[in-house]
Amino acid sequence: MARLILSLDNQVLAEYNMTKERYTIGRLPDNDVRIDNPAVSGHHSLIINILNDSFLEDLNSTNGTYVNGKLIKKHALQHSDVITIGHHQLRFSDQQLNEPEQDEFEKTMVIPAGQQNAAQLAKAEAATEAAAAADAESDYQADAAAAIKLDPDEAAALDEAPKKQASLRDTSRGIDAANAPNALPFAKLQVLSGGFAGRELELTKALTTLGRPGVQVAAITRRAEGYYIVHVESDKEGDFPLVNGQPIGAQARKLQDNDVVQIAGVKMGFFAV
Repeated sequence: MARLILSLDNQVLAEYNMTKERYTIGRLPDNDVRIDNPAVSGHHSLIINILNDSFLEDLNSTNGTYVNGKLIKKHALQHSDVITIGHHQLRFSDQQLNEPEQDEFEKTMVIPAGQQNAAQLAKAEAATEAAAAADAESDYQADAAAAIKLDPDEAAALDEAPKKQASLRDTSRGIDAANAPNALPFAKLQVLSGGFAGRELELTKALTTLGRPGVQVAAITRRAEGYYIVHVESDKEGDFPLVNGQPIGAQARKLQDNDVVQIAGVKMGFFAV
């Protein structure tokens, strides 16, 4: 079943299962998907579902309808398309087209929680905590250095301690907004090599463990600060996952949009959604 996932600033606001033929999107209360924002027209866009296909149409809106950053008038929706209406995003998810192949990829590369080594994952979590803290400290020091150019009141404000970092356990049950500088981000992996090339994996869990036990395993953790990859195990000492062709080493590394990750010989692109 196709779904629409409404978000603002990377924070999910609502999800809609598309069980009807027509869905209107707009600011007025009579829309199927209501977005109460001045940047959205009263009746902004329309989605028509015909059998297994979905079509998006702009209804002569004031600010236009965008798909994956491009202005459209009409568009045949594809899985993972991101519709931008005003300041809001609607991600179109059509798993019915991808489930069999996606399941096969997940069976091959994604390690279920029951098969994960608790001690190794605890070590990986500790490495991620240390990396996130180091990133926060680095940002803090950069701000403090910049304070030299600020007036005394502005400089004093930078002397406050950085916010507490949210742990992996926090993200698994929802973090305290007071401790999160930004809403939890969204990202996905797209396979770039081998028989699964083109397959996508949405990184929605607090921790996703990838690889082949006995060969090479890595964990990707989802935090308020972003996504981190950390080595879990390999059959050869010093055989670490690669990011942009370089070994990540024993420490966790923060992933950036468009990074190329290689785990157990499989290359995957990391993309922020």
